[in-house]
This record gives sequence, structure tokens and C-alpha cells, in this order.
Amino acid sequence: QVQLVESGGGLVQAGGSLRLSCAASGRSSSGYRMGWFRQAPGKEREFVAAITRNGSNTRYADAVKGRFTISRDNAKNTVNLQMNSLRPEDTAVYYCAADYSPLMMVGAGTYNYWGQGTQVTVSS
Repeated sequence: QVQLVESGGGLVQAGGSLRLSCAASGRSSSGYRMGWFRQAPGKEREFVAAITRNGSNTRYADAVKGRFTISRDNAKNTVNLQMNSLRPEDTAVYYCAADYSPLMMVGAGTYNYWGQGTQVTVSS
């Protein structure tokens, strides 16, 4: 098993940047596909970005492509989400997720482990 803790959320003006981090403990995160999801009030949880075990393959939702970058440091058991050019519609609780699989998958149901989430609020 792996435990996930997100950090780095906060309040930022539109056009600004934030960097989210996800720290994994327990079993080494290097064996896990990692992903970021978000959920806005009244909406379903949606995929944001994912990265495979060795970082060789990444995937992004169309809404964040070109603005967000996912990366991982397996030596530190961390996954990061650099968010630039933030927009009010990016406001949501952001969740880190993991699954012990080599495959690139983007559905929330394909991830078995979840963090508690961190709030990101973008003001206009």
C-alpha cells in the first residue's frame, strides 16, 4: 500500500502559478502510476494529468494541456503538478492518486489510492 499527502494548494490570481506536490509513503511510489484529479463544487471528479512509473509517458486533460506539467522524483517519492496561467475555472480540490500498474490510464476508477486533496482557488 501507499499513502498520499498533497500540499501546495492555495489562493492565486488568474494568470498566476502554483506547484502542487504529492508525497508518497509506505511502499515505494516508483512502482506506481501517478495521477492528478480535481473536483469542483457540484461537479464530478475529473482527470487532470498522469505519469507512468518511470516518467517516460505523460497524459493531460485537454483543459490543462500546455499550462500544467506533471513530473515525478522516484528517489524522493514525490509527484508534482506545476500549474501555470491559472484560470478561475481551475478552482477545485486537487487530488493525487496512484495505482500499481505500468499502464497509462486516466479514469478515476483505475486508481486505487487517493490523497485527501488540496484546495486550489483562482480569483478573477
